[in-house]
Amino acid sequence: MKAPERVTNLLEPVVEGLGYEFVGVEYHPGRQQGVLRVFIDGPEGIDVDDCARVSHQVSGVLDVEEPIAGDYLLEVSSPGLDRPIFKTSDYERFVGEWIRIRLRTLMNGRRKLHGRLIGLREDGVVVDESGERTVVSLADIDRAHVELEP
Repeated sequence: MKAPERVTNLLEPVVEGLGYEFVGVEYHPGRQQGVLRVFIDGPEGIDVDDCARVSHQVSGVLDVEEPIAGDYLLEVSSPGLDRPIFKTSDYERFVGEWIRIRLRTLMNGRRKLHGRLIGLREDGVVVDESGERTVVSLADIDRAHVELEP
């Protein structure tokens, strides 16, 4: 689940100020405790020390600003092999890669698309699924991930 925009706007400059790429942030609320997951990347990849460094800075900002009510666990992570897509610009950055998209509602009886990312147009994201091109509005995308080629 995408985190509130306020959280993104608050954390992006902190992460980038430390010299890392701010990939995005997810928030999963919970009954007792939610999870706030911050994804970072770097030219040489990310290791545990990078995550700890960012976690320390981000947790300080979150403690002062308190953008999320209630208890939550902060996780800082690399985007991994199935890199989540948060930004519109990522749909241009990863043209030619395999992508998996989960839709907010049914489209032609389906909620999931899997294929090669063709690009971004005014009317949405273009995905090639076995030779058939599908255009999906950005507003209809619940979540998307870049994947390894099948």
